[in-house]
Amino acid sequence: MDLYQLLKTKTPVIGVVHLLPLPTSPRWGGSLKAVIDRAEQEATALASGGIDGIIVENFFDAPFTKNQVDPAVVSAMTIVVQKIQNLVTIPIGINVLRNDAQSALAIASCVKAQFIRVNIFNSVMVTDQGLIEGEANQLLRYRRELGSDVKIMADVLVKHALPLGTMNITNAVKDTIERGLADAVIISGWATGSPPTQEDLELASSAAKETPVLIGSGASWENIAELMQVADGVIVSSSLKRHGCRELPIDPNRVHQFTEVAHQSWNSSENINSNSSFKLHSSLRNH
Repeated sequence: MDLYQLLKTKTPVIGVVHLLPLPTSPRWGGSLKAVIDRAEQEATALASGGIDGIIVENFFDAPFTKNQVDPAVVSAMTIVVQKIQNLVTIPIGINVLRNDAQSALAIASCVKAQFIRVNIFNSVMVTDQGLIEGEANQLLRYRRELGSDVKIMADVLVKHALPLGTMNITNAVKDTIERGLADAVIISGWATGSPPTQEDLELASSAAKETPVLIGSGASWENIAELMQVADGVIVSSSLKRHGCRELPIDPNRVHQFTEVAHQSWNSSENINSNSSFKLHSSLRNH
């Protein structure tokens, strides 16, 4: 997958809009307008702050269903994404938690979003929702049936989960790309807000070869310079919230700070490759 063709940059920073609880979820507040208003504010803050793409996900619907979500969730997310598309022009992705990839693909195809994120794509994981089996086979055939060109970004050994059996990250990445046919892979830490290790990123990047590797959790302006030495892009959420608290709305100032540091880090990483040296501008450490 060509990240530049998809996101207009070879080193994207992708922000996340965490939707307020949707209909049928335990904390649903009864107002879709409130969900839309918050989503529009956050999407605008991300776009104006220099983010290259946005993932819209039903983050506050926890505890999540294991696979297929209620049709009301699909309907609500479709409406919200369309509202966001009326305000911003950057590429949009969909993630339907916990693992309803077909609904994500259906929404993305109908609203002409560019990509989806799939937490468990072609493996078997033990999660807090129980045992979840990836359905790459069904998803890729469904994409063909829809005549869709929506790209699939697949998590490898996803956060908040353990593999059923022994699986190292090198083999997991290879299977996800070569047997699952994912367009990009995502490497995360153990939990939301937890970064992947440098070693895992290096192993994933080596195994992925030409397939993009994105950081899926835990990125902040304090660690992005180190993480981005071996990754192709980053998905970020918690660090962009007020006070770094995931329950709070996105803070436009933190978006600006993060994107500035991230883009500087990528430029510095390119200098490492060409000059075998790295020096992060001291002003970045004041953020």
